[in-house]
Amino acid sequence: MKIFFVSLGCDKNLVDSEKMLGILSGRGYEFTDDEEDADIIIINTCCFIGDAKEESISEIIRLGELKKTGKLKCLIAGGCLAQRYMDEIFANLPELDAVIGTMSIGSIAEVLDEALGNISSGNADQKVSRAEALDVKPYSDMKRSLTTGGHYAYLKIAEGCNKRCTYCIIPYVRGSYRSIPMEDLLSEAEQLAMQGVKELILVAQETTLYGTDIYGHKCLPELLRKLCGIDGLKWIRILYAYPEEITDELIDTIASEDKICRYLDLPIQHISDEILRKMGRKTTRKSIEELIGKIRERIPGMCLRTTLISGFPGETREEFEELYRFVNETEFDRLGVFTYSAEEGTPAAQMQDQVPYDIAARRRDELMELQQAVTFDINETHVGEKLDVLIEGYLPEDGIYVGRTYRDAPGVDGLFFVKASRELMTGDMVRAEVTEANGYDLSGVMIDE
Repeated sequence: MKIFFVSLGCDKNLVDSEKMLGILSGRGYEFTDDEEDADIIIINTCCFIGDAKEESISEIIRLGELKKTGKLKCLIAGGCLAQRYMDEIFANLPELDAVIGTMSIGSIAEVLDEALGNISSGNADQKVSRAEALDVKPYSDMKRSLTTGGHYAYLKIAEGCNKRCTYCIIPYVRGSYRSIPMEDLLSEAEQLAMQGVKELILVAQETTLYGTDIYGHKCLPELLRKLCGIDGLKWIRILYAYPEEITDELIDTIASEDKICRYLDLPIQHISDEILRKMGRKTTRKSIEELIGKIRERIPGMCLRTTLISGFPGETREEFEELYRFVNETEFDRLGVFTYSAEEGTPAAQMQDQVPYDIAARRRDELMELQQAVTFDINETHVGEKLDVLIEGYLPEDGIYVGRTYRDAPGVDGLFFVKASRELMTGDMVRAEVTEANGYDLSGVMIDE
């Protein structure tokens, strides 16, 4: 029987999807890229914000239609949407045969077997659901089937979150912060390197608190140093580093280890002290500015990325303009903006002075237009530089290769277009001189060294 697998949402969800694919592959299931050729469809859903929830529901409904017109027999939903609405999901989405919670991915084969058994015995109305408690130890010892092309992979170092930001539903669908033991992570990273992975991207809801729950202190610097000792890995990238948890030791580790990309994702969300307080963030404008200054001083060439929320409840025009000026003055290399989404069950959804969506969207657009100009100007300053490029593909119509530099995380940042003097393969790392800035992207010529 053939399975069509859909993974929605964040890269942390993608790791879960790859582990479920690994389990099912080990059970002998085949996979297909053609949804109409599938006997089974599994959707790993997201519900972080309203748009993500709508996308997940739409995919379930759309793919469920294949039961009427195609060969589809079984439809399963996993991930955050399934976890959050497990008690009512079958009533609203009857096309589903089974749901599996965020902490139950290790049971995907058993859930699938049970659902198929119900269907084959004529009991299709008998639904299957599986949801472990949210405080269980995260899965860390599963075989993974990589979906990223094999030259880069995400390493999820922890599950859940303790921050309880007032707008966020993650603790309600992923539980409290639980680090994965370091020996498990090192073993997984070694296996990934043996499979040809060149770039390892560390992810968690918050990477900076790694180890505090099981070792009693922040262990991200130690983990990074040990990962740098693994043969085959060329780049190690850190995402989702909360600014208030970044230590001098972490900064020094990034500065001193050649394999660690001079790239840091700092999700600050806002800069107004009053909005930060309402968000439940554990930082202030002053501390954020001091941290950015310290990082840039101690790590030359550092690429800083951040994410912001526009239209948080109570955000005044003055507070938005404060944020706008801050973005203009700080000149982040990379920046993304989400419009605030009132998620049921979160404290922020009950706050007074909810900002109308059209105003929040307009503010988002203003910030992104400003950041576009900032990013384009920054890219111009890199013309003439020599950078390492990780090759990811070839554009035959243009005769050029496409890749990324240390300044570009996959899927969210820019690309580097390379003219090469010899044939290259995906996963090759080459040296190139930047000859042109093209908006968000750079172009250059390979240098034989």
